[in-house]
Amino acid sequence: MFALLRADARYPRALETFLGRAAPKQLTCVGNLDLLAEKSLALFCSSRCPGNLILKTYDLAVELRDAHIPVIGGFHTPMERECLRILLRGKQPVILCLARNLGTRQILEEYRAPIQEERLLLLSPFETKHTRITAATSAYRNRVIAALAANVFVAYAAPKGKTEQFCGEIAAWGKPFFTFGDVANQNLVMLGARSLLQTSEVSKTSDV
Repeated sequence: MFALLRADARYPRALETFLGRAAPKQLTCVGNLDLLAEKSLALFCSSRCPGNLILKTYDLAVELRDAHIPVIGGFHTPMERECLRILLRGKQPVILCLARNLGTRQILEEYRAPIQEERLLLLSPFETKHTRITAATSAYRNRVIAALAANVFVAYAAPKGKTEQFCGEIAAWGKPFFTFGDVANQNLVMLGARSLLQTSEVSKTSDV
């Protein structure tokens, strides 16, 4: 485990670009730090997701894995956790950003092999005092993820929920973000989300 300070040349400047003064003073990391240089796709989904979109998200996770597209996320909601399970079966880079500090907790067994293979990076933007996941730390963690990503994909955001509000912020940044072309996602389309037609679309480098 090591700390990446803002003064370090390897610190991702995208955090300062999108978060400004709110950018974390340091990132605590376990794993391959080079993964921060990858053009990754951020993956988000509300806690509750319509059944048809669950199936589509499963399929997308498999496509991302097989296409070797780097993915970053908090992987906290049920759908996000299922996506992480699928992604860890592949060989593509994955960045897991926590909503608490890394601390001295034991690394989960399912993370050990991917870390040793240098395809998984555990990341935390929080100081040691943040030992528990809260609504505030989750919201900040999501902003860090979106700032680090080249593109953002939101499988579903419940109307008037926190994820939808967060998507409004992403849109204000001008960050490219995508969703499934489905009637349940019209709220995201209204915010500026592009309907995902091909997986290759989300692998393109952001110009932002």
